[in-house]
Amino acid sequence: MSAAAPRVAVLSDAYRYVRSKTEDLCRPLSVDDHGVQPIADVSPPKWHLAHTTWFFETFLLRPYLADYRVFDEQYSELFNSYYEGVGSRHPRAERGNLSRPTLDEIHKYRRYVDVAMTMLLDSGQGTNDPVASRTMLGLNHEQQHQELIVTDLKFILGHNPLRPAYQPGADNNLAPSRPQSYVPVTGGLVMIGAESNEPFYFDNETPRHRVWLEDFEFAERLVTNQEYLAFIEDGGYRTPSLWLSDGWREASARAWQAPEYWTQRDSTWYEYTLAGESELHPTFPVTHISFYEADAFARWSAARLATEFEWEHVAKQATNEVESTKTSFFHPRAATGNGVQQLLDECWQWTTSSYAPYPGFRSLSGTLGEYNGKFMANQMVLRGGSCVSPEGHVRNTYRNFFYAKDRWQFTGIRLVRNGAKL
Repeated sequence: MSAAAPRVAVLSDAYRYVRSKTEDLCRPLSVDDHGVQPIADVSPPKWHLAHTTWFFETFLLRPYLADYRVFDEQYSELFNSYYEGVGSRHPRAERGNLSRPTLDEIHKYRRYVDVAMTMLLDSGQGTNDPVASRTMLGLNHEQQHQELIVTDLKFILGHNPLRPAYQPGADNNLAPSRPQSYVPVTGGLVMIGAESNEPFYFDNETPRHRVWLEDFEFAERLVTNQEYLAFIEDGGYRTPSLWLSDGWREASARAWQAPEYWTQRDSTWYEYTLAGESELHPTFPVTHISFYEADAFARWSAARLATEFEWEHVAKQATNEVESTKTSFFHPRAATGNGVQQLLDECWQWTTSSYAPYPGFRSLSGTLGEYNGKFMANQMVLRGGSCVSPEGHVRNTYRNFFYAKDRWQFTGIRLVRNGAKL
């Protein structure tokens, strides 16, 4: 995280903006939508609204605002996610049982904390660490939960037999298919990780360090639905030699035959999106797949997935690649044009890198050190960003991470090939 404290006016504006965006995402929902939890990984929208508020109350208002009175002491347990250092937690798989407090009470909680945070940021402390740095962390934490609200909601609605739309809409980017192309990338000794002058970064993006890369070839775009369908039709889910052992076991146990949200009726494939169910569009990027599926597809394609270091090296060179303006479509769009694209704004891209600390990594001190460091085992790194990542939130050093089996996020496939042998 940057040590430079933003000016109070900027920080106050950022706080109001991020908090309002969270509520904007929930505005199309019914009261009933806010409380559903179909699986343990998916949290109800109401819980996200409360948890992000709990973060500011716990890590900023309690220690730094004089005479602050907690809104409700019981919320400390109800809306703590995984922080062992601040007390007990309500079980993750039981968040959907919290019919009380009501949604109205959660909104009162948010307003109460927002008033207190404004007081804190408008005081002299708002320009200094640790208040400034913790506030920036809290805002980026809330943006992570904004993405989770959308992905969790898609699972909630997408597993409703009615397949209801979050909000109706259609994408106007129905680009025609074009062949996949690869660009050659020169390897060598490269620098990886966040630079200290960046406005914000998570601790897991540091320290900056050297990594050696061999030459490789990097796909210009993400794998499409059409290309993934060819893998399915060629028996990709029935060919164990394409799969890692754990992946084959997982796919078999879960009876995977296609990405999450794909359904075949007669001879036609359909895909559920947040605009409702429609026929599968061939040139949209394939999404909602596990690492295991991505790896199997790469093997079938006579290619492989990138390491996170290869991905970052390319992203830093793609100076023309910018995060696009987010649309209300909430679905990855087809590639257009030439050159490396779809790095930051369509699908998170699985890498072959396990989520582990960089050389010399140190977690944040105190309970906040649990934010990233405690998860550095048994998960895979994803790079980039997705169609539902908040605008301005992602960057080329960002390290996202999920378990190899996870499919409910907007995850996709970026292929690479080895360069010419020496």
